[in-house]
Amino acid sequence: GRHEVWSWKTASKESLCHMWQKVKVQLMLSMSFLTALFWYCRRLYSFLAQLLKRWSNYLQRQLIRNLSVLPEVDLLGYSAREWRGETKQAKQMREAYEELFRSCHIKYLRQVRRDNYSVVRAVLFQIFSQGIPFPSWMKERDIVKLPEKLLYSQGCNWIQQYSFGPERYTGPNAFGKLRKCMEALKINWAEISATRDYEERGSMCNTLFSDESKEYKLYEAIKFIMLYEVVEAYEQIKSRDEPVHNLFSLLFARDSSSDPLSFMMNHLNSIGDSICLDQVELFLLGYLLEVKIRVYRLHRFNTEEFQVNYPDEYRREWNEICLLTEDDRYYHIPLFRT
Repeated sequence: GRHEVWSWKTASKESLCHMWQKVKVQLMLSMSFLTALFWYCRRLYSFLAQLLKRWSNYLQRQLIRNLSVLPEVDLLGYSAREWRGETKQAKQMREAYEELFRSCHIKYLRQVRRDNYSVVRAVLFQIFSQGIPFPSWMKERDIVKLPEKLLYSQGCNWIQQYSFGPERYTGPNAFGKLRKCMEALKINWAEISATRDYEERGSMCNTLFSDESKEYKLYEAIKFIMLYEVVEAYEQIKSRDEPVHNLFSLLFARDSSSDPLSFMMNHLNSIGDSICLDQVELFLLGYLLEVKIRVYRLHRFNTEEFQVNYPDEYRREWNEICLLTEDDRYYHIPLFRT
């Protein structure tokens, strides 16, 4: 009996040992597999993270490269880089920048692309980035229908000669192209001004102002609104229905813009292509967008024209935006810090 018990115990023990050996081998194989899988997943995660980081950096570089309004830079640092040397002009410019820094609390600036849309871009970028809503008159009418009204209701078929900045396009398709520009302005302005979060609004502006085809439509829409306002004022002056703002008297007093057609042909058509807005047109821009445009004219430092408002007559409820220029041609955006 003892021999049988011993034999049974021995057999059970050997069977368990044999089974454990098999299980042990399987466990070791499983642990090895899991270890290899963990190492592989970790390497894959590391590779994907590096790939995502490189792609993100690439997109960021592309965005900055295409931005027409660059990120902020230190004001005095910019002045020192741009105006080196001891010439009279360089010294005056550095003094002007120092005055902005010291007295006006302007610590930074955002450079705006130097082309013939510069001032329109600088103004519109600030309107969007500050979340400024449509001017009151735009809330009362559909701006998309303005080309149609000008062409059909007021009989201005000469708008077919309208040129779109660098794309000097004229012809019967000008009407449809203008309508698309007005749609782009209305949609983007409404969407961005409705965004309450400052960071999100800034991101939307950076995306919009890094796409030339989109932003040029906005500028052409602004140009057309200027033309529309000039036509309206001209008709009011002829009919003597109601007084118009004195800036229109200044505009029509010029030989080159004595009527809406000559204003378009001699001024608007070249904006964005070979010329920028002049002083009278900057008054008009502030008036129709219902913003007070304060401009620091650095080349007029130490004169009464160093700081100018466009228009000089404005309503108290209008929002204020600021620009700085070194030559009345190209404009940058000053940033205030207290």
